[in-house]
Amino acid sequence: MSLNLTEKKEVVAEVSAQVASAQAIVLAEYRGIGVADLTVLRAEARKAGVYLRVLKNTLVRRAVEGTPFSGLSDQMVGPLLFGISSDPVAAAKVLNNFAKANDKFVIKAGAMPNQVMDLAGVQALASTLGREELLAKFARTLNEVPTKFARALAAVRDAKEAA
Repeated sequence: MSLNLTEKKEVVAEVSAQVASAQAIVLAEYRGIGVADLTVLRAEARKAGVYLRVLKNTLVRRAVEGTPFSGLSDQMVGPLLFGISSDPVAAAKVLNNFAKANDKFVIKAGAMPNQVMDLAGVQALASTLGREELLAKFARTLNEVPTKFARALAAVRDAKEAA
């Protein structure tokens, strides 16, 4: 079932809004993947805050035209699933993890603003820490500073009491 002109404009507007706030876009070919597997992927994407859709390439080309992701247009060939996220690592992590478990799911390309990546680039991005992981690590580090200071003061106090 094809879309009429109004529906196409709505899709382009929706994707344009996602691209405007995006930090990463990943393209993957989903040929041969069952509905149940795609449902699992969609659930994982939703948890990670990744916008995941199967869209017509021509509509996405229009949505990315004139944006920092316009270089990705050359890679839009074949039946593709688009993962778009405001966290630079989330889309790459979700799609890369799914690709590891499903041989038929093939990551074609990805992009960060003004930088197109191949499969190796997407995999490298997926291996870095995500926003939530970095924040947790930062909070742990900030919490350790006063704890170590308190321990040092206690040690100095104990040393003076012993002397």
